Amino acid sequence: MQGFLFREYIPELDKRSPFERLLEIFLELITYTSGDVDEALDWLRELDKEHKLTNDDYTIDDFIEDLFAKGYLQQGGDGEGEGSGGGNSISAKTEQALRKNAMEQIFGKMKKSTTGGHRTGQAGSGDEPTGDRRPFQFGDRADQIDFTDSIRNAQIRSAGGEFSLYEQDLEIRETEQKASASTVLMIDISHSMILYGEDRITPAKKVSMALAEYISTRYPKDTLDIIVFGNDAWQISVKDLPYLKVGPYHTNTVAGLQLAMDLLRRRKNNNKQIFMITDGKPSCLKTKDGYYKNSFGLDPVIVNKCLNLASECRKINIPITTFMIAQDPYLQQFVEEFTEANNGKAIYTGLGGLGEWIFSDYERNRKRKG
Repeated sequence: MQGFLFREYIPELDKRSPFERLLEIFLELITYTSGDVDEALDWLRELDKEHKLTNDDYTIDDFIEDLFAKGYLQQGGDGEGEGSGGGNSISAKTEQALRKNAMEQIFGKMKKSTTGGHRTGQAGSGDEPTGDRRPFQFGDRADQIDFTDSIRNAQIRSAGGEFSLYEQDLEIRETEQKASASTVLMIDISHSMILYGEDRITPAKKVSMALAEYISTRYPKDTLDIIVFGNDAWQISVKDLPYLKVGPYHTNTVAGLQLAMDLLRRRKNNNKQIFMITDGKPSCLKTKDGYYKNSFGLDPVIVNKCLNLASECRKINIPITTFMIAQDPYLQQFVEEFTEANNGKAIYTGLGGLGEWIFSDYERNRKRKG
């Protein structure tokens, strides 16, 4: 008879050092403060007062000394990031730690994939095993032969007699071709990304850092270009992500799409795609005389420009996945029309599930044949 055995719950001990525990919190705070070290440390001190993160043996001051000693903080800055300046700034080591931390938070529970590039679902001369077997054919490479199964076939055929290995005994491990991919990630930095009492830009930053780290470590042949768009659109580097802030901007989706298409035209990969993280409607166009802006409703001039670009991307085989992180019903019609024009995909997601959706879509789209 089966039953249950109950015993006292003993929580697992945190074996990390005091520095490692505080570093995890500090990295979170740095992300929220867009690289402002002094503000992050002020928050850390407040958290220490409320939750007693440290003790007399290891204080916040000790932690700050270790941040400098271990190369996470530096005096002043290099002048390249918004967090640089006359005060303390984070180092390149911290920027990489932020990306790794974001990747572990979002992708840490995912099953690790095998090394190499993306699978296309097409059997061929690649080096990604599919698990299938087939008889040897002329032209197959020797390294595709499964010698264990081939020898077993020969032994069965020989039936205890003199062992011999013939061509018909050979079995081939099926493999899939691998495809490299070029992705442009568009991030909305309009003012609405921090309005309505909800911080939407920080999750977008974390997802971007995680995706950048994931691609660089697991798919080094892939390319990732990052674009931010407000009144205008411009390209940023991966190292700029921790310092990213919203501005008093409208949403020039047209400029973002035009820049994304220009970047992808330069890439030699056959697999190209655009991921767009946004929470608002397109509300701005750049004209010869300045900017044409309309924050009220869906302006047909702006909307039609967006739809035309979506159609252009479809013609040159660039799918667009729109991650709408707001749930405004009146925007759904535009997003659906935009998606239909591109034959792409629209995902209405909350901030918590944004990373999982982007990860899954990235993997799924990479299986297209290049």
